[in-house]
Amino acid sequence: MTTAVAEARTELIAGGVVLAVAAAFLAWAGQGMWSSGGGYHVTASFPDVDGVSVGTEIRLAGVKIGRVSDIRLNPQTYLADAVFQIPDDVILPADSAALIQSDGLLGGAYIQLQPGGSLENLAPGDEIEDVQGAVSLLQLMMKFVDSQASEPEVTP
Repeated sequence: MTTAVAEARTELIAGGVVLAVAAAFLAWAGQGMWSSGGGYHVTASFPDVDGVSVGTEIRLAGVKIGRVSDIRLNPQTYLADAVFQIPDDVILPADSAALIQSDGLLGGAYIQLQPGGSLENLAPGDEIEDVQGAVSLLQLMMKFVDSQASEPEVTP
């Protein structure tokens, strides 16, 4: 009977360790997903936001500084307006650029901010004018295949 009690206790401890590790992983994976609301919002209008959604990372010099807080279609321009939440301690020049980048061949998308050289800074609610939308890898490959097919064959 004591062996059964010891086995049950060991299984209980192992289960507790697994649950603690799972909870720690979820806390680590979700950090930054629920922001405290600090910071300011800026908007950028993209022709294509393929791969970008609410929660997508905003990076500056490769460092995550924020997330996309909203994406909506602008009915007047037919562009996708993405709203970014930027921390108060990150001050961006008014002529900064926003580019949708890919994390490798199969990776997800993120938005890379490139600071400009303006002496004026973006204020809360301002719009980043210089944008580059998502680049479709499939479209690039199709252009390459088409260009190879249309080149005349050189015979010696």
